[in-house]
Amino acid sequence: MGTIHDRMAEDLRLKNYATGTRTQYLRCARRFTDFFDGSPLRLSEANIRSFLVHLTEQKAAPATVKMHVASIRFLYSVTLRQPAKVEHLLLPKVAHPLPDILSSAEVGELLNAVASFKHRVILMTAYGAGMRIGEACALTTTDIDSKRMVIHVRNGKRGKDRYVMLSPVLLSALREYWRQFRPAGAELFPGDKPETCISTNAVRAALKQALKKAGIKKRVTPHSLRHAFATHLLEDGADIRVIQELLGHGSIRSTARYTHVSTKHIAKTKSPLDRVSVNGGATGA
Repeated sequence: MGTIHDRMAEDLRLKNYATGTRTQYLRCARRFTDFFDGSPLRLSEANIRSFLVHLTEQKAAPATVKMHVASIRFLYSVTLRQPAKVEHLLLPKVAHPLPDILSSAEVGELLNAVASFKHRVILMTAYGAGMRIGEACALTTTDIDSKRMVIHVRNGKRGKDRYVMLSPVLLSALREYWRQFRPAGAELFPGDKPETCISTNAVRAALKQALKKAGIKKRVTPHSLRHAFATHLLEDGADIRVIQELLGHGSIRSTARYTHVSTKHIAKTKSPLDRVSVNGGATGA
């Protein structure tokens, strides 16, 4: 793919795609071009469709096929400037299972099981402010505003900035972290190399170990803390539009998803059966 790969990488950066998205798009584009072992400029719409059919025949998950479609669309529409070849590509339907939600008690058990204090504070930040793990890792020291009790989240999804609350409990933990580590540069949670922040993979690894130690069997990733943040706020009566702003969602539909996972609200809803008079005892007795 050579020069085309480099141009696509530049285009993704210029359009300010997230690092993870850029990596995925480039990986999918490489797989696509390797399948034909030739320049994508010479491929037809039929060739592109045959590759996607190949993915489905190989039992690729719908989400995987969808990512390849998105990558190929970008490659032809932006980098190669041949949009006609991809304008009719179909996106597979992808299931959206509801996430496992940690209870407040489980969040506490999980955070207490994190061995490294630095990793624990990062995960506390992710949960306490509803931040994506990449956003938490990338915080700078000036993003913490203790006078206004807010955190400035910069360059979130779609390049948007936002403010989120600064919990007094989190502020106390951040001050203790500062006392212990005294980061020298601008990064609040620096990585191993100068002027870099800690990698999200390091935090994921720490979370995985903590899950095992805490004995939590639910499917949990760092993003699960963001899910828990939104669900717990909703259960405590927070307005859904406030939650939308805190999460940085572009659409209320994304936030409304949490109304489906709040079992507290479901449990409080009275069944119509409660209004019906039914004789006691086992049915059919």
